[in-house]
Amino acid sequence: MLADEARTENRVATSQPWWRGAAIYQIYPRSFADSNGDGVGDLPGIAAKLDYVRDLGVDAIWLSPFFTSPMRDFGYDVADYCDVDPVFGTLEDFDDVVERAHSLGLKVIIDQVYSHTSDQHGWFKESRSSRENPKSDWYVWANAKPDGSPPSNWQSVFGGPAWTWDGRRGQYYLHNFLTEQPDLNLHNPAVQDAILDAARFWLDRGVDGFRIDAINFAMHDPELRDNPPAPNGTKRTRSFDFQQHLYNQSHPDIVGFLERLRRLTDGYGDRFTLAEVGGDHALSEMRAFTEGDARLNSAYGFDFLYAEALTPELVAHVARDWPEGAGWPSWAFENHDAPRAISRWATDENRDQIARLKMLLLATLRGSIILYQGEELGLPQVDVPFERLQDPEAIANWPNTLSRDGARTPMPWTSNAPQLGFSTGESWLPVGDAHRELAVDRQESNRGSLLQFTRDCLKLRHSHPALRHGSMKILRADEQLLVFERAKNGSHIRCTFNLSEKELSHASAGKGIALAGHLDAGTLGAYSGVVEEIS
Repeated sequence: MLADEARTENRVATSQPWWRGAAIYQIYPRSFADSNGDGVGDLPGIAAKLDYVRDLGVDAIWLSPFFTSPMRDFGYDVADYCDVDPVFGTLEDFDDVVERAHSLGLKVIIDQVYSHTSDQHGWFKESRSSRENPKSDWYVWANAKPDGSPPSNWQSVFGGPAWTWDGRRGQYYLHNFLTEQPDLNLHNPAVQDAILDAARFWLDRGVDGFRIDAINFAMHDPELRDNPPAPNGTKRTRSFDFQQHLYNQSHPDIVGFLERLRRLTDGYGDRFTLAEVGGDHALSEMRAFTEGDARLNSAYGFDFLYAEALTPELVAHVARDWPEGAGWPSWAFENHDAPRAISRWATDENRDQIARLKMLLLATLRGSIILYQGEELGLPQVDVPFERLQDPEAIANWPNTLSRDGARTPMPWTSNAPQLGFSTGESWLPVGDAHRELAVDRQESNRGSLLQFTRDCLKLRHSHPALRHGSMKILRADEQLLVFERAKNGSHIRCTFNLSEKELSHASAGKGIALAGHLDAGTLGAYSGVVEEIS
């Protein structure tokens, strides 16, 4: 980086909260790096690879769950909010990760799962023991209907009724996800207090923020009203898809709890709170959850994560949905819950072009951006055979649901090593055959690789306040061409992307500062993008 660019970056870093416009790198601990050869990634493995993450040019890491868990949903079924599962290491190992990250200038964000726990959590074991115990109403319990059927028609995300009968209580309990993931009753102030105590535990250990999982599932309709059917034409692969989800989630009182969480995190200084919000009403909920200065800092939805194609109109749509003053957005093209974007948006013939195009596009969007481990390598989705599947959703809905396991396979570090350098033992999921040629060691030694290009894109974002913090105005979005302008304090940057397979004419708007693909003699190549400084 040039000296004047470094000075600019320092100004950017100090004039705004660190998270505003930040680039965040998501690490899925089971699949990042295994330090002890048991085939499962762990916290010491993460600590050992943080130099690599720092060199990407990101601002923070986001760690998916590493808490004590029976792993029915691989950590999103928490059995102890305040401890590390032995498969990942110890609390001391977590402290080492935080210390190492901070020494490298990286912030640390961790997942928090407030919608539900594992059925092995001590809270649930006590709650189900009777109807009179101190935690009897810490979960969502309800009597059967007169005919013995569940209290409402609500369906689980993973398929089947969202209610399971418990003989010890003689009642049903609610689980919006797996049967083994009972829903907390977050309407109960005592439950909120306990959740906030758990958040305080990690803040005291030095974490810089939280990514809050499935927060719009955190409160239900106390009247247990039936959900109406989904409109005709709705894509249906699960029983969950047959309903409009008006009553099993998205209760307006969620906002009050988020304000309590924000007050807690504000007491620790410059901390970051990020909500994951999916579903039919995601946009309105994201805005509600981030409105003003008393709620969460940011939110992201699934606009890109499940999109079957990357189009100008898609980008224009999400940009228009988040105008200035509507809260601070965050964006991800990939994560642990969605098929790899390169497999959704590209073919074998244009994969390299689209991998570069989408990386430059992500780096120029308004908001904070999230890269998922391996995205910087251009990893495609792995076709995990049925007998190797681990994901309970994929197993339950096979073959109609594209497995989340295909995006969770081990990180390829070394092309000629067993398990591609992820582990010395057999990995918990198979490594991808196509990942060998994309391994880190091969791309490190190739100046023209996507890894090196990703570093350049993130350096570009850091070097220009207009890209990191500026406004965004869509100038053109048609079937082929996307043009938008980022601006801040008199600096204007024009971003032009050809998202089609045809060459398009291009009139230069200023000094070119980044290029993905081809630009020659006034022609912008297929699946190419150019970023130009116009003042």
